Amino acid sequence: MTLFFLRLFFVIVGGVVGYHTTFILFSTDKGMMGLGVGVVAAALIIVIEKVTKNISLRGLSSAVFGLFLGLIIAWLIRNLLDLIPTLDTNVKYISGLIVTVILCYLGIVLSMRGRDEFNIVIPYVRFSRQDQEEELLILDTSVIIDGRIADIALTKFIGGNFIIPHFVLRELQHIADSRDSLKRARGRRGLDILNKLKKIPNVQIKIHQQDFPEISEVDHKLVKLAKVLEAKLVTNDYNLNKVAAIQNISVLNINELANSLKPVVLPGEQMEVKIVREGTEYNQGVGYLDDGTMIVVDNSKHLIGRVIKVEISSVLQTTAGKMIFARMGNGVKKNRR
Repeated sequence: MTLFFLRLFFVIVGGVVGYHTTFILFSTDKGMMGLGVGVVAAALIIVIEKVTKNISLRGLSSAVFGLFLGLIIAWLIRNLLDLIPTLDTNVKYISGLIVTVILCYLGIVLSMRGRDEFNIVIPYVRFSRQDQEEELLILDTSVIIDGRIADIALTKFIGGNFIIPHFVLRELQHIADSRDSLKRARGRRGLDILNKLKKIPNVQIKIHQQDFPEISEVDHKLVKLAKVLEAKLVTNDYNLNKVAAIQNISVLNINELANSLKPVVLPGEQMEVKIVREGTEYNQGVGYLDDGTMIVVDNSKHLIGRVIKVEISSVLQTTAGKMIFARMGNGVKKNRR
């Protein structure tokens, strides 16, 4: 709506400038013709502006910058016109006026509708206290659905401003409205996690409206937004993690955090474990630690359902996680009730 009124005002100004131009250069009887020419010229410029709508910026600060830049360029052009001695004074004046109006209009519109390229032209200035750094954390769809981010935030190990991009919220809503019951449950869980995050005292949720229409992939949009805001990306998506790291974006990976917090076990340690099923190899039994780490115990297939003492023989780190191999210790076998 703001752009509509701005365009309307520009058309009116174009008509006034056209009328004023013909009044100075010719006579008053051709004023209406000049008015029409000015309106048509202004409408043509608006068409050009709408065709180039992808070249846009947002915010009042960018609009002021666009106006300022337009005035500077117009001033330079008017000075160049003054260097032409044979040019009529009225022509110089009218030309300078037309150039100023056009450049100011284009500067404001392109700035208001611009994208992150504005940050290349002039660094984004965030007004804040210099003794406090504001850390921005962008949450992707996978980490919201995962839900562990809320539990981590409750412990106060992580907090601050959580940025939820509008396109991520839209994707969550799309998943929640899916006909597939599994996808629908995942989407609704994600929305519930967002509501849970909003109630945590040390967390502030902000919905960011910035979108990148020319980018179709949500992951690429997240990387772009993280660059623009100079924010950290919170995810548990392996591929997104790698892409963001390549582009020098700080990533907080929930899966990496969970793996780093798993208890450290060393060969020779003894512990108790419940054998829950048989292993893939002959006479092996399989148990699990409280954090889900698998323990493969030799010669324990016949002890399924029992808690036994085992001695760690080796630890294997794989891409899927950590796997522990053990042998039976000298402890007494017992039933778990």
